[in-house]
Amino acid sequence: MGTLLSYSGLSTKIRSMQSRLIQLDQFEKISQMDSVPQVVAYLKQQPGFQKLWANLDETSLHRGDIERLLRYTIYQNFTKIYKFSNDEQRKFLALYFKRYELFVMKACLRNIFDHRDVELELSLFEEFFDLHSKLNLSKITSSATIEEFIHNIKGSEYYIPLNRLLNSDAEHPTVFDYGMALDQYYFSLIWKMKGKFFSGIDLKEITMAYGRKFDMLNLAWIYRSKRYYHMSAPAIYALLIPMQYKLHKEEITALVESDIDEFSKLLSQTYYGKTFQELAPETLEETYTHVLRSILKTEARRNPHSVAVIYSYLYHKEHEVDRLITAIECVRYQVSPEEAMKHILKN
Repeated sequence: MGTLLSYSGLSTKIRSMQSRLIQLDQFEKISQMDSVPQVVAYLKQQPGFQKLWANLDETSLHRGDIERLLRYTIYQNFTKIYKFSNDEQRKFLALYFKRYELFVMKACLRNIFDHRDVELELSLFEEFFDLHSKLNLSKITSSATIEEFIHNIKGSEYYIPLNRLLNSDAEHPTVFDYGMALDQYYFSLIWKMKGKFFSGIDLKEITMAYGRKFDMLNLAWIYRSKRYYHMSAPAIYALLIPMQYKLHKEEITALVESDIDEFSKLLSQTYYGKTFQELAPETLEETYTHVLRSILKTEARRNPHSVAVIYSYLYHKEHEVDRLITAIECVRYQVSPEEAMKHILKN
């Protein structure tokens, strides 16, 4: 009864927000539009954007402005949920928020490694980050070197893993290496803290959702490392998320040590290969997206008074934004509606 009462109001709020997400038939309509301002004007009429974008002039917005505004709707909706949540639910939201910190830090790192002289324009997000983050957004976005960036995150939880990599024996760590260090820290933190933050049905939902996510990511990373980068087994092991859910250590070892021809057979013998008949090495990333989306939607429906309903909404909201960014790019470059939908559905 306690769980039911603590989630009843929040579940109702999220169901309302969920109903405002852009649906597949709307993406089909967007893909047929003639210009980006026409897309923005259309979004301004939709319930999920109507109030947020009411005062925007679609004719004066540049591509970067639109992408930032779309990303900002994620943060605006996160804030709505946060204000409506109790202390227990905010523990999950605080943990989930770190993915937004990672997104911003990775953008800064790409800026540094690409040697761009332009400071990232993220001022739109400052108020949101001031409320939830210890990162100084203005400092990290103005960082010109990796050393300056790491100095500017000193005092945050991300300093130790990135400073360790900077001062390691690794020769010239790349932006990919720093991004992986952030991901591994974040994923390990989730797995470590879930038992301390959650219990009962919430713990079960978190374990299942993140457990399958980590397993599927490891499978995809192993395959990509072998297929596209021809990496050695020790190098692949260094990339992997150091926890398992339905994958056994012996299976991971066999997959890492296999050649590319053996990989497919070994994959089919895992829990995921047996559960998802359509799973193939070439479609691992697409299947990962489909599986996680399906799991979250199913669990949110099955257990509407659990943390699954929060996770599911935020996940689907982020994918809505990714799809809209893709759709707008397709309209911008006049990609055919049929081809545009193929790109949109991959997100």
